Amino acid sequence: MLEFNDQTAREAIKSGKPVVIDFWATWCGPCIKLGPIVEELAEKFSDKATFGKLNIDDNDEVASENRVRNIPTVLFFKDGEVKERSVGLVKLADLEAKLQSIL
Repeated sequence: MLEFNDQTAREAIKSGKPVVIDFWATWCGPCIKLGPIVEELAEKFSDKATFGKLNIDDNDEVASENRVRNIPTVLFFKDGEVKERSVGLVKLADLEAKLQSIL
């Protein structure tokens, strides 16, 4: 799982391949709980998509461009566009279903 900044996140999104970005912050309790769930998803599907975390306190441009208003938010990109969005603390099965829909 990558640690994205605004530049590396944009590069991954522009690749056109499936990209999953977990938008989070260190002070966000639900974000901390969601982290291992996203990591589990990344382990399962690392051959099919690029996975990364983006700390919105350090890098706010990509979050702002994609209208991330609340965290945790997980965005699923394909062909350079947001195809799916998950907001809040969710189960692995919910994230997996969204990922499957873009693969």
